[in-house]
Amino acid sequence: MKKILMMAAIVMGLTPIFASASPQQDLKQFRAYFFKKFPGVKLQEFADGIYGISKERRQEYEAMEDFPPYEPGVEIGKQLFIKYKVGSCFKHGGIGIRQNYPYFDKKSGQVRTLEGDIMACLHRNKIDTKKENLKFGKGKFAAISAYMAYTSRGKKLNVIVPNDKRALAIYNEGKTYFYAKRGQLNFACADCHMYDAGMMARANLLSPALGHVTHFPTYRKKWESSPGGNPALNGFGTIQRRYGGCNKQVRAKPLKPINGHQNPEYVALEYFHSYMSNGIKINGPDIRE
Repeated sequence: MKKILMMAAIVMGLTPIFASASPQQDLKQFRAYFFKKFPGVKLQEFADGIYGISKERRQEYEAMEDFPPYEPGVEIGKQLFIKYKVGSCFKHGGIGIRQNYPYFDKKSGQVRTLEGDIMACLHRNKIDTKKENLKFGKGKFAAISAYMAYTSRGKKLNVIVPNDKRALAIYNEGKTYFYAKRGQLNFACADCHMYDAGMMARANLLSPALGHVTHFPTYRKKWESSPGGNPALNGFGTIQRRYGGCNKQVRAKPLKPINGHQNPEYVALEYFHSYMSNGIKINGPDIRE
């Protein structure tokens, strides 16, 4: 484990975050790195991904926002939220709470994500998720999460890593995953979304990791053309769906849910990834390439 942590910190000769650093130190250094890489880009603008760092792409984004393709899906998500009584399982009826996820649950010693709690709620309410075609990551399930994110728009992400050995262990596992190389292409999350952020990968502009999670679940044009299903829902995907897609792109095996629960490695990654964007306002669901 120590070797992995050290390798993660020395990727490409850079050491922006050390294994021994506290979450607070990580956040300070992570943010400073992107401010230096993209001078003039304000913190909140990172919530817009590539549209926040490129003036040309910004014009494209503003044109798409005139008629947001995610709006019909958000309305469906709202209807499903009510139908399955999802609000009964959350504080404030599930409205305006997205910014507090993921969080460490001291009682269970685990990190809880919004999607993980939505699935647990569906089971608690005795919803046959298989019959209803409610699967982690996309479709109707992602639409419910998208609606909940929509009710939190404008609220600042507020992920807490308490001074608890269990929480810190999960956080550090996520940090290690972010910087560790994987797949046949031997890429880390940090390669594309930190060191090469703002550069082109074929026809795609690589987005900065800072601000990533604030617009998820997101609506991707690449996903909306998926065969079958409801066209209004096809484009939706959660952050962990995107992790799986990134793994495929670097020719690594995507991690799947285990016994009806999200994969713990992706949960840890989401915990670290989200903490790095603390203070940025939620703007999900949003549209991406």
